[in-house]
Amino acid sequence: MIHNGEQVQAAQPIIFKDGASFAPLTGFAKVFGYKTSYIPETKESIATNGEIEYRFVPGSAVIKVNGEEVTSSGPVHILNGSLMVPIRTWSQLSGATLSLVGGDMVLKWEDAEEATAEFEVQPSRIYAGETTVSYIDKATHPKGLTFIDELWQGREDVFMTPGEYTITRTLMDEEGVWTEPYSVTIKVELPNQPPVADFTTDKTEYRMGEKINYTDTSTDDNDDIVDAKWTNQKNAFFEAGTHPVTLEVKDGEGLTNSITKYITVTNEVLYTREEFGRIYTQPGDLYDTTGSAVLDYRSLDFTPIDQPAQMIRSNSPETLTEPGVVYDDLVRGDTRFLIYNDNGAQRNFKIYVLATNNNSSKVDIDITAYGKGGPHQYSTNAGKMSTLRYLNSFADPNSYGSLTLAPGETKVVLPEMSDISIKPAQVFSSYFDVSHTANVRYRVVVVEEKDDPIQTLPMLRNLPVDNKHTRGTFTAADRVIELNQLLGADESRLVIGDGKIDNYLYGIDAMTGNLMLNIGNFGVIYKLVLPRVAPNTVIGLNARGGHYTGGFIVNGEMVEVTKYSILKDSNQVGVLHRTGNTEEKVEILFTLASGSNLPINMVFLPIPAERP
Repeated sequence: MIHNGEQVQAAQPIIFKDGASFAPLTGFAKVFGYKTSYIPETKESIATNGEIEYRFVPGSAVIKVNGEEVTSSGPVHILNGSLMVPIRTWSQLSGATLSLVGGDMVLKWEDAEEATAEFEVQPSRIYAGETTVSYIDKATHPKGLTFIDELWQGREDVFMTPGEYTITRTLMDEEGVWTEPYSVTIKVELPNQPPVADFTTDKTEYRMGEKINYTDTSTDDNDDIVDAKWTNQKNAFFEAGTHPVTLEVKDGEGLTNSITKYITVTNEVLYTREEFGRIYTQPGDLYDTTGSAVLDYRSLDFTPIDQPAQMIRSNSPETLTEPGVVYDDLVRGDTRFLIYNDNGAQRNFKIYVLATNNNSSKVDIDITAYGKGGPHQYSTNAGKMSTLRYLNSFADPNSYGSLTLAPGETKVVLPEMSDISIKPAQVFSSYFDVSHTANVRYRVVVVEEKDDPIQTLPMLRNLPVDNKHTRGTFTAADRVIELNQLLGADESRLVIGDGKIDNYLYGIDAMTGNLMLNIGNFGVIYKLVLPRVAPNTVIGLNARGGHYTGGFIVNGEMVEVTKYSILKDSNQVGVLHRTGNTEEKVEILFTLASGSNLPINMVFLPIPAERP
């Protein structure tokens, strides 16, 4: 046999038998890089290169390739102690091409891949003097031979100095053949250093009420500052003296650094606290005021226009202690629902709204708005989030789907509203709007968290009112207030939700037939139309009954009260809108947020002229 120009001694010469050419298996194996072995018990001759295994049995034309049977062009046989294999069969097994050149049979194939000393270095980021380096072996040998020796250059378990390093490995197999060197270049970094906190201000000295502009100039060796926390970072100070301001920064690995600088404030007054708040506070933020002074603002008289709108409020009993029917009524047309409850039991509940069709034909119900808050441990959060989501949902009335009720059928309205259990002491708040042309019976029910509300319904009793909160069906639940006078030329206020200037609605508790007063006017949609708001006017919100938080759509844009906090008491003003240098028309749409305290005052305040 001639292999790549070199003569190779075969165990037996090529023979021709039954129309096929045969050569010894050992000859093929040697030049193709296979190892051979023999199993006396099964009389199998084996050739393998570590990835592929061939098994031959004398007298059989069936060859097993990695356990799968293939048929050769003729049975293998023994000749003078050598297993003879059809040459065509071997070419097919090995992927070699077989041709006849002159009188010679020629096999051509691609050489097997060379052995490699490949390895991987971990972790990907290595710090000098800190990181213990791991070397992951990924070496391969096409013949499946074992590596018995290795040489390393540049290998360290811990690299003590930052910089680039090249690590090289060479391996020797059991036949004494060395691989080509394999190298990996790594970058060893300085150990992560804490960030350096720093900031500047636009001046070194300020008057009382003068705006301070801060610039965070903190740095990090890996440009990986993930958090910055300020302490006493006031937009202005209103007391003379030196005021400490601290900035603490944290990097991605949790290292921190802080710096404190002192702001010097002179005895000169540029703006009072009230003036500063009106000039600089943006919508969605708040400023401090003197709560008692707000009552001295001119109170605005108004005559509300109540428009036809049906609303169901389910809020009594507010605290749920047992399963039952919280509200039950038969309605048709467009209807708004407001549900607000807390869990006063020691187990989990779920609240569902069930719709029943008692008609002789099907009823289609469209859901046109929806907003849920909670369950949450804080009533203000549950009330605020349900209000924000509900008001925002007005922008896309077709996104909440519909349901169809066959005659006599009961279904859950908005199953996603009830997907989370209400745990003990948690608060749940939800609004949604439905629209249909036939009568539908709605029941608001509370059940144990694992109970099916429809199956449980026949066993539920009607829960009595708590005589503190409201449940009932109300009409004329859309209220328009239009103020046609110029607002903002002086300090004025509009009182909302007090029950006197802003009267509460009357409705009927459908479960008892009793007259019901909608205390707080929760669930009412207010539309405030202000055709004339003076230039340079702040429209704000002042809580008069305690804390307040919620949302207001001002000229089509949602404004939170507030983005980062709540109005804690009457000594704060949340800014809703600021007019520019010209008179503006402003429209505000809102509903009073459950979980907050009433009344509220909407204030209209002139913005002082800026001073040099």
